[in-house]
Amino acid sequence: MLSFLQPKIPHMPNQEAFKGEIFHSSQLDGRTASGKRVLIVGGGASAVEALEFAIHTDAASNAVLARSDKWVIPRNAFVNGLLALNILGQEALISWIPETLLRKFFYRDLEDLAPTSRGLFTETPMVNSNVFDQIRKKKADWFRGDIIEFVPDGIRFRHRAQGVPKGGPGRESVVKGDIIIMATGYQRPSLAFLPDAVFKEPYQPPKWYLQVFPPEHMSICASNCTYVNAIATVGNYHIGIYTRLLLMFLVDPLARPQEYWMKRWINMTQWIKSRAPTGAFDFITYSELIYWFFFCILINPFRWKWAPFVFFGIGATLPKHVVSREDELRNGLGIKKRHHE
Repeated sequence: MLSFLQPKIPHMPNQEAFKGEIFHSSQLDGRTASGKRVLIVGGGASAVEALEFAIHTDAASNAVLARSDKWVIPRNAFVNGLLALNILGQEALISWIPETLLRKFFYRDLEDLAPTSRGLFTETPMVNSNVFDQIRKKKADWFRGDIIEFVPDGIRFRHRAQGVPKGGPGRESVVKGDIIIMATGYQRPSLAFLPDAVFKEPYQPPKWYLQVFPPEHMSICASNCTYVNAIATVGNYHIGIYTRLLLMFLVDPLARPQEYWMKRWINMTQWIKSRAPTGAFDFITYSELIYWFFFCILINPFRWKWAPFVFFGIGATLPKHVVSREDELRNGLGIKKRHHE
């Protein structure tokens, strides 16, 4: 089961009063902002994409209106790889080191935009190497604060200083614009069609085996539907591994995880991350995810033959042949094949 996200478009106070265009950041194809003053509502990855669209189509001015500060990391494989090496997937005693380095050498004169109330390993960072350069070149403004209401020629906005919480005091002004892009993200896909058993405490999503397999129904793989926050993820790689793990579970009865041990793995992960400021499954790093995959394979010798297939998508013939012979042996001995209900 993969997620297909629908745009999330909240209704803003007095929105009907605005005289210009309003559209979601997912609706940029075929549009242009040439000569227009663009206001971007939101401060995440969608806002950065909308900003790039506005700059590339020669907008007259650009302003991002963000409610909170989010970590931004450079689009650099080496840097991202180093950050993803945090195999515990949580804030640690030395987390201040990469955070300080980012502030001093990446944010530099824009250090005011760096978060002060949350660590780097608590929320998905934005990966972009150009946004700060655009701000320095005066091609864009980045404002922190709260939207009060839409007005005919823009947005009435309360600017907050660094560290002031959402809804806190600040200076008010009208940020003028001709186009408003709602970079407000996407709705989380509904899991309401799944059986009620998979939502029982304390093993409700995202507290599932490897985050995507509910212990009560290992035949369900909710890839990306239970994802919360992460750093340095590579979408197609881990989705492929999850899919091949599911195929291994369905094809090979001896490699199939049992509910008891799935729950014990969840408990173990929660214990390991008991000091994390987020929940154990609310933030992960890619190295932690890879560790989960290797642990899953290594803990059960009957899964070893599947390793090349699970990790690289090759070599499925041998394990399928072994499973076939195992089935023949069980049938010959009068052992019933175990089915998962």
